[in-house]
Amino acid sequence: MKTLKDVKVGERAVVVRLRGEGAVRRRIMDMGLTRGTEVFVRKVAPLGDPMELNVRGYELSLRRADAEMIEIE
Repeated sequence: MKTLKDVKVGERAVVVRLRGEGAVRRRIMDMGLTRGTEVFVRKVAPLGDPMELNVRGYELSLRRADAEMIEIE
C-alpha cells in the first residue's frame, strides 16, 4: 500500500487508513488527517524532512516517520 511519504511535491492524495497505536494515532487524527481527507503536498524540506502539506485549508508540517503511517490512494 502506498503511504503519504511516497507522494511527490504537487500531488494530491486521499487518506485511506491510519496505522499506528494509541497517542501517535490520536495525534495524527487531531491534526485533521482522517479517512477520506484530501491532502496536497506543497513542499519538502531540502533534506527530506519535514513535509509541508495542505490539509482542510491549513498548512501542516509532518515528519516523514509520521507520514509513513498514513496509507493513501
